[in-house]
Amino acid sequence: METDQQNTGGGGADTVPTVRDVLGAIEELWPESLAETWDAVGLVAGRAGTGVERILFTVDPTAAVLDEALDWGAQLIISHHPLLLKPVHSVAASGFKGEIVHRLIESGCALVTVHTNGDSAVGGVSDVLADALGLQEVQPLVKARDGLPEEGIGRVGNLPDATTLGDFAGVVFSLLPAVAGGVRVAGDKDGLIRRVAVCGGAGDSLFAEVRASQADVYVTADLRHHPASEVREAAGNGRPYLIDVSHFGSEWLWLTPASAALGNMLADQGFDADIRVSGINTDPWDFVLTPGH
Repeated sequence: METDQQNTGGGGADTVPTVRDVLGAIEELWPESLAETWDAVGLVAGRAGTGVERILFTVDPTAAVLDEALDWGAQLIISHHPLLLKPVHSVAASGFKGEIVHRLIESGCALVTVHTNGDSAVGGVSDVLADALGLQEVQPLVKARDGLPEEGIGRVGNLPDATTLGDFAGVVFSLLPAVAGGVRVAGDKDGLIRRVAVCGGAGDSLFAEVRASQADVYVTADLRHHPASEVREAAGNGRPYLIDVSHFGSEWLWLTPASAALGNMLADQGFDADIRVSGINTDPWDFVLTPGH
């Protein structure tokens, strides 16, 4: 699947930023202090003084995305998901992650990770998802430790008007890129909902906060059997209903506004860079079987 590509530049600016300059802009938009303690964000590979004319945004730093970046001539990839989240003892090219590291270095292309800091910040992944769904009076599900009141993981807000779970699930489906897994829904199709909680990416660790928020429905990804079953069993009035979406899809929505925000930030600082959203679908699933199909 190819997705729409976004190009942004600095207008009349004519100064090419360095990796260091881009890192400074990233820190303004998505501060590293907002990242979860277990996370690994920031510069993964590359020299701070390297000039950056082309930047590619992606959800995952896969081999196909790296091919796309190098074919385009990018000097920097900004990935939402880390390439090296867990500690490693080798980046030998005999493994796929080591191969990516070697190719990045050999081609002079830097890699930066903006992960849970991109989730938590204002205008981050869950903010974009909440905005796309038309939520109002939005607040974080979990407030950031050292951030602004509106920063944190997940969001909860209200729809302008009540709607049915079935109709709302249709809206969710229409907003996300087409992936094999589609959208799974737990709850009464005709049940009315208005208060909505969202969390881009895997969000079944936030069930306690979702219940405390009194959300009618929770939209997130990677819902596992036991946590989802327990939430549904414990729901006295059937709520919160659950909508399980693609991990990739829930975070893909953020890439275009994020690339625009970075382009504007660099332009304000007098820099000009061509910024594009990857057209590669990095959802790992290729097809799904359902009853009757």
